[in-house]
Amino acid sequence: MDSLPIEVIGNILSHVASARDVVIASTTCRKWREAARHHLHKLTFASSDWQHYNNFTVSLCEIIITETVMRTKCLHELSICMGLTKEFSAALVIAWLMHTKETLKSLTFMNPTQPKVNILEKCGGQKLERLVWGFAHISTVDPTIHKFPSLISLTLNNRAALSALDLNLLLSVCPKLEILSLANIDISFPNARFMIELNSASLKTLYIEGLSVDTVVLEADKLESLILRDSTFEQFELVSKGSLRHLRIEDVSIIQLDIGQSADLLEEVIVSDFTIIWPRFYQMISRASNLQKLRLGGLDAEEEAIDLDMIGSSFPSLNFLALNYNIGDGHYEHAFRGSTILEKVVVLELGTAKIHELSAQWIAGFLERCPNLKKLGIHGTISEAKSRKDYQLIGRFTSSIINLMRQYPHVDVNFEFC
Repeated sequence: MDSLPIEVIGNILSHVASARDVVIASTTCRKWREAARHHLHKLTFASSDWQHYNNFTVSLCEIIITETVMRTKCLHELSICMGLTKEFSAALVIAWLMHTKETLKSLTFMNPTQPKVNILEKCGGQKLERLVWGFAHISTVDPTIHKFPSLISLTLNNRAALSALDLNLLLSVCPKLEILSLANIDISFPNARFMIELNSASLKTLYIEGLSVDTVVLEADKLESLILRDSTFEQFELVSKGSLRHLRIEDVSIIQLDIGQSADLLEEVIVSDFTIIWPRFYQMISRASNLQKLRLGGLDAEEEAIDLDMIGSSFPSLNFLALNYNIGDGHYEHAFRGSTILEKVVVLELGTAKIHELSAQWIAGFLERCPNLKKLGIHGTISEAKSRKDYQLIGRFTSSIINLMRQYPHVDVNFEFC
């Protein structure tokens, strides 16, 4: 090890996952200390890396981070996630940011500060490419002053606070931004219009979680991935030239969803626990002739039966189909309709909220329509057997599935029951 160039030692230390271990390793000898000072590129402070961390005071955490960060000369990546209850001094946080500002390319900071730190003034830099900030407070955005010319990925979460107008202005000062993630943030609406307008010429991925707002209008010609989770919208409109490839919606309520011509190039649609007018949604995605993966979960068999004829005619390239139903007793015949053969489907996943004695017949109906199937996943809940009748139900279902799969020896079957 003594013969290794100091730059190589610095590179080795940069691949150590924990700042704690970097500090320990750098005490090996003078050469390693010099490598940590002049050639260390990455530091990660995480509460899980410190034994008895819950007994640490805020002051001790601040001392550890300050002494470690201030010894470095060329950090490219800095991550500080020392527990959401630790509230750091804003003055010290600003000192860390000022010390690393000229070289930092990636910054993650997930602790509250007292008082709030103006991240636009303290994190702006020519080299910063990735920024993840929790509990941020953005009072105002001035495009003439605040600029992030190299920022590619931005994540605001954990009660980060800003106005709807400043959110859009923030995108305008990030001309290269490709990934925007907004999770559980507090957005204010000074004009009492609960509407968010976002405009970005570079954005490729948008992730939204934990947001409740009347209207979102997104103009992003290059958007490829749209992910919405645990949110409520009256209207969500995407204005784009048609680059959307991936659409994922989970636990979301939308009265009106409009993605316009963007549906034409969709390759993947994943939906679960989605409250919407389903016929309108099916009509919207039916234009996606290149769709390869379709997952629909939380469907009600009585109200939202899947039209296999529509799937077969609209999605000729479909090779992965996953359906999860809430099927009441005696309603399996409503779970799907149509007789179209899905020639290209090679992976099929079927799930129900409760296994019923007719489940095997329902599964058989899908198998008949997927002649080239290679993998089958069956998911469901079997109620805890409390009586002889319950045991008989489980036995009949098991026997039916065994007999059914004997007809399809080429299909790899996976069961997941709880």
